Amino acid sequence: MGHLYFVRHGQASLGAADYDQLSPLGEQQSLRLGEHWQAQDLRFDAVITGTMKRHAQTLAAIQHGMRTQHAALTWPGLDEYDAQAVISAIQPGNLAKPTTPEGYKQYFRLLRDGLAQWMAGVVSPQGMPSYTEFVQGVVSALDHVRQQHEGHVLIVSSGGPIATAVAQVLHTSPEISIELNMRMRNSAVSEFSFTPKRHSLVSFNSLPHLETRIHKDWVTFA
Repeated sequence: MGHLYFVRHGQASLGAADYDQLSPLGEQQSLRLGEHWQAQDLRFDAVITGTMKRHAQTLAAIQHGMRTQHAALTWPGLDEYDAQAVISAIQPGNLAKPTTPEGYKQYFRLLRDGLAQWMAGVVSPQGMPSYTEFVQGVVSALDHVRQQHEGHVLIVSSGGPIATAVAQVLHTSPEISIELNMRMRNSAVSEFSFTPKRHSLVSFNSLPHLETRIHKDWVTFA
């Protein structure tokens, strides 16, 4: 039986000109995860990431903390949906970048609504695949892990693909995956066991590396 560790990237740069960039805290979160795994003497037999900068940066920090260096297989099906395109599909025009608590609440209300409509096939966000195609990209990565690997496998991706993977393994509705997605924390680990036939969920959205008094303020969601 193999074990898949599905990691969400460290804190990115919500509200900045380029979201696809780890913040200094995001780098610290990822480094800390690597240090935790190094202390546990965990080693990976294969590493896979999406193609986004924040995925590569998260992996680099994890590997620095683990004192290891793996060549990663990049898998486009593990890339995140375009949140701005999702929101624009239901509210055309320029949406002001959120800077206040109320602004962030409005942003995520729109995102939830847009995701639900995309999943139902009501809207087609510009530049994005259909929801069916998005799901297939994630499923193809899971299939690859089962068919080509054993031992310990690390995937670094984003909240949307990880929530989709959990929903597929648990056979839940797309709407449930939205709720899972919104609860995902930066650098969180979701663990699956796998055989050539199937994956099974072991844990979801855990932060074993931040469960200390000095790291409690490092927990973030974006």
